[in-house]
Amino acid sequence: MLATLARVAALRRTRLLFGPGGGRGLWTGRPQSDTDNKKPLEGVKILDLTRVLAGPFATMNLGDLGAEVIKVERPGAGDDTRTWGPPFVGTESTYFLSVNRNKKLAAVCDVFVENYVPGKLSAMGLGYEDIDKIAPHIIYCSITGYGQTGPLSQRAGYDAVASAVSGLMHITGPEDGDPVRPGVAMTDLATGLYAYGAIMAGLIQRYKTGKGLFIDCNLLSSQVACLTQVAANYLIAQKEAERWGTAHGSIVPYQAFKTKDGYLVVGAGNNQQFATVCKILNLPELIDDSKYKTNHLRVQNRKELIKILSARFEKEMTSKWLYLFEGSGVAYGPINNMKNVFAEPQVLHNGLIMEMKHPTVGKISVPGPAVRYSKFDMSEARPPPLLGQHTTRVLKEVLRYDDKAIGELLSTGVVTQHEAQ
Repeated sequence: MLATLARVAALRRTRLLFGPGGGRGLWTGRPQSDTDNKKPLEGVKILDLTRVLAGPFATMNLGDLGAEVIKVERPGAGDDTRTWGPPFVGTESTYFLSVNRNKKLAAVCDVFVENYVPGKLSAMGLGYEDIDKIAPHIIYCSITGYGQTGPLSQRAGYDAVASAVSGLMHITGPEDGDPVRPGVAMTDLATGLYAYGAIMAGLIQRYKTGKGLFIDCNLLSSQVACLTQVAANYLIAQKEAERWGTAHGSIVPYQAFKTKDGYLVVGAGNNQQFATVCKILNLPELIDDSKYKTNHLRVQNRKELIKILSARFEKEMTSKWLYLFEGSGVAYGPINNMKNVFAEPQVLHNGLIMEMKHPTVGKISVPGPAVRYSKFDMSEARPPPLLGQHTTRVLKEVLRYDDKAIGELLSTGVVTQHEAQ
């Protein structure tokens, strides 16, 4: 459907990306009435030209706050992640289902989000400069691998590569072992969250000024910013980072310990918590040992102390340690597999399993929103669209195309319509 956008840009230049009447578009910035359950982004339309993870993760979160997300995909193929499997549910990949809820295909909105290589959309007449001329209210968010300009700007941006270049992979993995890619695409996800927040800031800025703006988000900058204290250690003290496995470079003990049947993560952030850990492990002699009296000393004598603690943890089942640590004031928890994660009482209590009815595969579940609000509920879960599911509806209801024009677009393959409308 990307070709449709180029065609719309040519045929309906004065109407692209904002509704009839022009001006500031479909979202005026006027305060809503003070009614409970009025979602903050109701009335905001977001044109989503992104694929894979960072962009869809950002727009999905905006959709959870009430925005209407209009997802545009290539006819016949769609988002790359539709083919990323196994596992599949019917013909849909679970990867795609996980980050594309609350979306419809179309070409009219208030926010424009894309993740193409810099310059590609400009060559099609859909760059920020082009859109700004006809829709100065637009919040245009570009998500790239490395930024709009610079020596790496034209490289394709994938999470694993960006996590390597940014240093994340250097600090992830076992001590003295090989670098390890995190189990989920944290660089993509961090960028998605940065984009999500930046778009919200852009909407507030437009509320104040009446004008839109361009947002430059990229994987490299997002991940370098997320290096936080590891980066500061180098920039301030020239201390090179190391890999610590599950451990912490500056706090001991703060890591996973092998039990008789699994693993338990325990963190003692101060001397009192360390003393509590020693009492629970029935190792009171460590509390007053001169080698472990302070965290600084515990870090210095890390190997000897961890060896003692590890030997004790291995003697009992995980369930026994969970019982003994309950109510202690020490941070602790098991390393759960996925089955245990979604059986965890707190996960269930927090509503982190979201069920929805998919038009071809029936009822499915995906992770729910992480944040809750006192004055409104998150948008009702709707499944990701089938490829081309809403094309005809959007062309007719949003762009006001007549049946003849829609028929021509369908017959020439410019757009596709799924049989399940």
